Amino acid sequence: MLDFSWKVFSMTGSVDTYLIMKEIERDTNEPTEEFTEKLDEIDTPTN
Repeated sequence: MLDFSWKVFSMTGSVDTYLIMKEIERDTNEPTEEFTEKLDEIDTPTN
């Protein structure tokens, strides 16, 4: 579903489609690239 929403957004540039995509992403708890990067930072020791 996320892929479909992204394709529609990239073809139309519709802000509504983008917002729906982000809502689906949040609701399905699929980690986003930004979230994954933050987890990597947390897991990296700061020594």
